[in-house]
Amino acid sequence: MKKWSLNFIIWHWLHALVVSALLGTVFLRKTFLSWRSNSELIINKLSDMDIEITTQQAKVVAKSIRTPMWEWHILLGYALAFLVIWRIMLFFTDSGKQNYQNLKSESIHKKAVKLGYIGIYTAIAFMAVSGMIIHFYELLGLAKDTAHSVKELHELVYNLILFFVPLHVIGVFIAENRDEKGIVSSMISAKKKD
Repeated sequence: MKKWSLNFIIWHWLHALVVSALLGTVFLRKTFLSWRSNSELIINKLSDMDIEITTQQAKVVAKSIRTPMWEWHILLGYALAFLVIWRIMLFFTDSGKQNYQNLKSESIHKKAVKLGYIGIYTAIAFMAVSGMIIHFYELLGLAKDTAHSVKELHELVYNLILFFVPLHVIGVFIAENRDEKGIVSSMISAKKKD
């Protein structure tokens, strides 16, 4: 079983934490903190108290409720951008590139898995870059329509990552119980040198 460097292990678990937290903020935004659902709830509850507000006012209140959570999404986006840069640097270490050495001699399944990781790394890099573009579009001199188009792509690629996370966990579980015993412990226990 491969032994990963401590540097790679720390990157992996920080990356898992940041991606999970980012997915969590999107989940909250689309469910419990949805401005559509909450603005309707605000209108109804205030109406029960004989207070009338417009749909637009309720929308403003509902969006303000989720603002602190969305600030966390932005901070986590910065962390993701840092982790993308860190991972690029790790590609140039023995531990970071060992997965992609001798690719020609691997089985079709292993090649597909390794190419899949390159694909997901590319998707995550896109998410970090597109998130920064969305956040800093004015500073970059981009039109709001351009930022909106980037946001639509950002949300589309989000679905790929949402699909990958459980696939990764299931794949690791299957590998651990079939032909790659120790795959989990190798991502917990570091080798001595990088």
